[in-house]
Amino acid sequence: MNAICTTCGVQYAESPNLPDCCRICADERQYIGIDGQKWTTLDELRREYKTSSHAEEQGLTSFWMEPRFAIGQRAFLIETPSGNVLWDCISLLDEPAIEYVRRRGGIDAICISHPHYYTAVVEWSREFGNAPVYLHRDDAEWVMRPAPCIQFWDGEVKNIAGGLRLIRCGGHFAGATVLHWPEASGHKGALLSGDTIQVVPDRRFVSFMWSYPNYVPLPARAVQRIIDAVEPYEFDRIYGAFPKMTVAQNGKDAVRRSAERYLRAIRDGLDTQR
Repeated sequence: MNAICTTCGVQYAESPNLPDCCRICADERQYIGIDGQKWTTLDELRREYKTSSHAEEQGLTSFWMEPRFAIGQRAFLIETPSGNVLWDCISLLDEPAIEYVRRRGGIDAICISHPHYYTAVVEWSREFGNAPVYLHRDDAEWVMRPAPCIQFWDGEVKNIAGGLRLIRCGGHFAGATVLHWPEASGHKGALLSGDTIQVVPDRRFVSFMWSYPNYVPLPARAVQRIIDAVEPYEFDRIYGAFPKMTVAQNGKDAVRRSAERYLRAIRDGLDTQR
């Protein structure tokens, strides 16, 4: 049995017994559910949930689970002439998703932004020919289901198929990563940001946190490091972690403005009288 935590959606290594608790949820960035630790399996998820998808732009499809499960993030299939890349992952792998991805040419590589979205990545890899899964080595301790498909990378930038690049930003996790896709948005570029750079409901802005559910902000130096990491790259759109959370245009300016607002708020406070 490969248990899946119902609070974060991460799948664990095969075992006849359930883990005592989810190590990822016991971390201060996450939480154990109000009703205590709960587990499920992929087979149970297939009976109760379905995968929904949406064509975001040419060569980009998002996937998420309905009804909402665990954190509720979306994954993305990026199609390039050099092969397809899955960015981030969900806990469900069902036949409609498999059939759709196969029609689009399969998956040649998988890249995950941070441990909260490791989910059922080994299942996705196995289904598509043991596609390599690229995770930053700084987050290696959070892999709950080790597998040969997982390949750790080091450093600040990793180039992958189709001109895509992974950029380590840190912040939310030591190895927290975003993906830069230069050809997206009519060659203006896009950033797929997970929640390393979180698109907020006011989609003119983004934000930055160490813990989102527990409302723990990042210090100024960590936010500045994130900004410095993405500054060399051009991008017009930002595809965030959750359905419909997309900065449709002027994404790079949104990151700059958001960082200025964030840093002003934690250093001096915002003017609440305006």
